[in-house]
Amino acid sequence: MPCRTMRTSLPNVPLLFNCANMTTIDISYLYLGVGLLLLLVPMYYLWRYETGLLKGFCIGAVRMVVQMLFIGVYLRYLFEWNNPWVNCLWVLIMVYIAAETAITRTRVKRRVLMGPLIVGFVVASILVGLYFLGIVLQLNNIFSAQYFIPIMGILLGNMLTVNVIAVGTFYSALLREQNLYYFLLGNGASQGEALVPFIRQAIAKSFSPTIANMAVMGLVSLPGTMIGQILGGSTPDVAIKYQIMIVVVTMSASMLSLIIAIRLSVKNAFDGYGRMNKIMRDNG
Repeated sequence: MPCRTMRTSLPNVPLLFNCANMTTIDISYLYLGVGLLLLLVPMYYLWRYETGLLKGFCIGAVRMVVQMLFIGVYLRYLFEWNNPWVNCLWVLIMVYIAAETAITRTRVKRRVLMGPLIVGFVVASILVGLYFLGIVLQLNNIFSAQYFIPIMGILLGNMLTVNVIAVGTFYSALLREQNLYYFLLGNGASQGEALVPFIRQAIAKSFSPTIANMAVMGLVSLPGTMIGQILGGSTPDVAIKYQIMIVVVTMSASMLSLIIAIRLSVKNAFDGYGRMNKIMRDNG
């Protein structure tokens, strides 16, 4: 049977496609458990080669399953309630958790990073996320839980990954190559100019994998967002357009949040004379 279009109940939302052969296949909890048996493959080789990662892998897998099942429950209620204030509050909670996670994954002190990370995440989410929801998707209600929370979640997840790598690289390089920083200052460079080589390293290391994946997207790999939409019943052309925009907004938000976080954290990492404070936590 050919596809037919139908309008959603939400105003000003693009048409959805209803195809007889494009329906979502549910996975029962029984067969979800059967699918999880595939984790025995990496578990075996982590144990077989004594990598020391088996315990962490098992804990991570259990946490992933529990957290994702919990997400399914609370998202259902958030979608039913669909209160803009509650949605914004939930996103702010996500921002705080993301900032806490970033700090625990780097050795940089909390007082240096916490504020800059939160500001970077919030500003980038608002500017890029609302641009996508309000201008690209043209939603009348940009705070609709069905769109607002998933998009903010995608943005924060990518921003978290980029910032963890970039911030760690930035401050590790500064500690390792302090002589270069002070040499540039001593030769008349402003602090901003002296920090350019270290920011360059941070951007290159954090964005190189993303740029490499972007170049072969659709040829070597099929992205998860696109596959998820197709499995959920979207036509390939609709899924592809959404995937393109997801890559664009995540790249833009990640870059913006990174620059904001580094620039603001520098104010806490150096004294008034441009000398670096003690910024790293003790190993203990």
